[in-house]
Amino acid sequence: MRVPFLDLKRLNAAHDAGIRAGIERVLQSGWYVLGQEVAAFEQEFAAYCGTRHCIGVADGLDALTLILRAYGIGPGDEVLVPSNTFIATWLAVSAVGATPVPVEPRAATHNLDPDRLQAAITPRTRAVMPVHLYGQPCEMDAIQAVAQAHGLKVIEDAAQAHGARWRGRRAGALGDAAGFSFYPGKNLGALGDGGAITTDDDELAERLRLLRNYGSTVKYRHEVQGVNSRLDEMQAAVLRAKLPALDADNAARAQVAAWYDELLGGADLVRPAVAPGADPVWHLYVVRTPRRAEVQAALTAAGIGHLVHYPTACHQQPAYARSDGTVWPALPIAEAFQHEVLSLPMAPYLSRGDVEQVAGVLRAVLG
Repeated sequence: MRVPFLDLKRLNAAHDAGIRAGIERVLQSGWYVLGQEVAAFEQEFAAYCGTRHCIGVADGLDALTLILRAYGIGPGDEVLVPSNTFIATWLAVSAVGATPVPVEPRAATHNLDPDRLQAAITPRTRAVMPVHLYGQPCEMDAIQAVAQAHGLKVIEDAAQAHGARWRGRRAGALGDAAGFSFYPGKNLGALGDGGAITTDDDELAERLRLLRNYGSTVKYRHEVQGVNSRLDEMQAAVLRAKLPALDADNAARAQVAAWYDELLGGADLVRPAVAPGADPVWHLYVVRTPRRAEVQAALTAAGIGHLVHYPTACHQQPAYARSDGTVWPALPIAEAFQHEVLSLPMAPYLSRGDVEQVAGVLRAVLG
């Protein structure tokens, strides 16, 4: 393929020496679970995000689920979630027995629309979970204002937003707590699954450390009914090797996005819009066109990778079919997006020539 959607081997090659050194440290230590690498990464990532605490967990879904559980959110409660997101956001709410209540996005940014929050709040609402989708931070000032007026927790889904900033503050430090994923394709990706929670809430952090480790901080003494959700020592070592280069990698992604903006300026499609105050990290570069199938066929013929994030809105997934036969209220923006969104190749190693090939195909189809 001339321009693959994402080449993980190439992505990690730039960090090869540091990754190998980190793995060797773990092997030499003989300690493989909740050891020095996890502790060091937690300190380093908390400092990077600007929070007091980071708690490493098994994956991004667990991060969100454990935050909800630690706040005591469960059956009978409602959590406001974006209608346009990866299903993990909704699954975390369902996992604790609460009800996800979808709120539509702004069409320009694809992120949760703060102006629609008020109408979704009921006496059962306990939290709002904004998702910094595609690496663009949400409009957190407006979201926080609504949440504070109603006594709601703000839980960031920052799975795609490592290093993103809203008015100068990094994702992970914009709400009461935040969940991150370190899935291999993320801006800060491990060599397998991994996740973390960041927060300034001391009490929450203490409870999360209990919950992730069988409800225990002292071996064989279990204070609460916890789970096994611990960031692996090997993965922590890999993340430590890659974290120092994250800002430079994000800057390279921003350059790729700028090339796309320039070269696609005359094409008949909708390019990503950036909210004032947002400093995105371009986990994905997502365009919209009603002629998506035609564009996909042309990209495939040209040897250019592409994906759809996401082809089915969460409320239309079989997992969220209502057992009583009722249907979800109309969510026209999310439903339109699923037929139009198209993710183009995005990685810090892409050259202008790569972007020119991709843009050339789109312009040939769309004008």
